[in-house]
Amino acid sequence: MRFGFAIVWAGLMFVVGSSVGPLSVTLIVLYPLFDVAAAIVDARSSGASGSTRLLYVNIAISTLAAIGLIVGLTSGIPAVLRVWGGWAIVAGIVQLIVALTRRRMGGQWAMIASGAISVFAGTSFIMQAAADGQTLGRVAGYAVLGGIFFLVSALRLGRAATGN
Repeated sequence: MRFGFAIVWAGLMFVVGSSVGPLSVTLIVLYPLFDVAAAIVDARSSGASGSTRLLYVNIAISTLAAIGLIVGLTSGIPAVLRVWGGWAIVAGIVQLIVALTRRRMGGQWAMIASGAISVFAGTSFIMQAAADGQTLGRVAGYAVLGGIFFLVSALRLGRAATGN
């Protein structure tokens, strides 16, 4: 589900992300809110795994990111890229820690890689905020890559659960 959302979201963001408008604003704020919903589902389904505390941290971080993005949108694209970058760094660190604590479950290498890449991508977004020609569409590629990692992890977890 996260993969499908990320692909559709990224496609729309590629189309409308060149400026701050009603659809791009909605999409920018919707992405971390979808992350909140996904983390809630994950926390409910993995209560016994012991990693739910970090999932709740992720929920708080993504909620704060949505609020920060709303504020950032009033200042323009560079502010949005800075907030998005900060969120990507912190969420990537949390994702990396969650994946490391779950590595016995199998299928976590994709989440470990995704968390690490998120930290590097977040740093890149912050650096891009100072460059000329910023667009909100820059975050679309990040969403696609994250969606692919979530899909790979889900497929690996499914195989691990069935013993294949």
